Amino acid sequence: MTTATAPAPTSTAPTPQQVWKRARGLLIALLILVIAGVTFAAVRSGTNHGDLDPRSADPKGSRAAAELLKARGISVTVATTLEEATTAAGPDTSLLVTGPNLLTPAQQRRLHEATAASTGRTLLIAPGPAAASRLAPGVRTEPHRPVAGLPPSCAFPAARSAGTADMGGLRYRAPDATACYPSDGAPSLLILKERGDGDTVLLGSPDFLHNERLDQQGNASLALQLLGARPHLVWYLPSLTDPSAISDDGSPDDNGGNDEETSGDESSFLDLIPSGWIWGTLQLALAACLAAIWRARRLGPLVMERLPVSIRASESAEGRAGLYRKANARDWAAESLRAASRTRIARLVGVPAREAHTSDVLLPAVSARTITGDDLSTLLFGPAPADDAALVLLAEHIDALEREVRTS
Repeated sequence: MTTATAPAPTSTAPTPQQVWKRARGLLIALLILVIAGVTFAAVRSGTNHGDLDPRSADPKGSRAAAELLKARGISVTVATTLEEATTAAGPDTSLLVTGPNLLTPAQQRRLHEATAASTGRTLLIAPGPAAASRLAPGVRTEPHRPVAGLPPSCAFPAARSAGTADMGGLRYRAPDATACYPSDGAPSLLILKERGDGDTVLLGSPDFLHNERLDQQGNASLALQLLGARPHLVWYLPSLTDPSAISDDGSPDDNGGNDEETSGDESSFLDLIPSGWIWGTLQLALAACLAAIWRARRLGPLVMERLPVSIRASESAEGRAGLYRKANARDWAAESLRAASRTRIARLVGVPAREAHTSDVLLPAVSARTITGDDLSTLLFGPAPADDAALVLLAEHIDALEREVRTS
């Protein structure tokens, strides 16, 4: 028996340079994506304001309707707080409330008091049951229906002149009110006469005001006549940060818009997220998937290729040994040693290569050439070593066996 000399330990941990080379491509791609997103947001910051915004050129925006109104001599003013909206209300003003469900109950009551005394026109976009009961007392809300091209089916001049338009959504009923564009028997446009020349218009859906639908059917005509009935139009975009939503003691007004009486329950969480954030999240998810596919490019079977340079056998052996050691794969290491030894011994004892790994053929031939007391079956076909010391001892015994067979 000979004493085996332990090879010098080989580190398999990646160096900082290797980590940088592997990750720099992904980091550069991520940096480019961030720069592109910031640039895109900065370029579009002046035009992308959200749904029903008269400054937005997005498909769901309403810039086209606002520009047509301005071309007809109607002044369009954007209000983002309740104070701005109520101050601007007057007999020569139409007040368009794009999100009545975002207002707290106290805000809704205050808005109704201001518009009822103004004798102007108030237009409410899709108010839910709670909002409609405060902004238009006496109105009963019916369930939602799909938006589609509907005929006016009423004598209201603006509706008759516009003809078929994209209406539907929520539907409303009220006594002594003008009802137009019925869907399943209930109107989706309701006009309530107030004192003097004032009136309140309830619209079940905002779709006919969107840029992408304004040029379809009679949508543009209906929008211009409803919103342009007065010389001035106040386009009220309720905001969740409106100071009027907070009471004097710093707590939310009334019940804070949290219980079942609150109008905010008509909007889902996704409705409150700007569309730009949703699209940005989808783009980042797509970029992450592409990066994962790029990094996982070895999805198929390994292909044998010739190395561009020659590598010494000792370096290859050390590299494989390092991988086995890092993975604690003594079973694979032992089997690799035994398989190579069986192949060499079979050639020495005259056993065909195809029978080198068959114990019933190889062991009798080896026994006839050796006088060793080791259990050849355990040595050449035994179980995996229990620890590293046993693996080293196995390698020594296999080496000794080969030398004995070679010299016999």
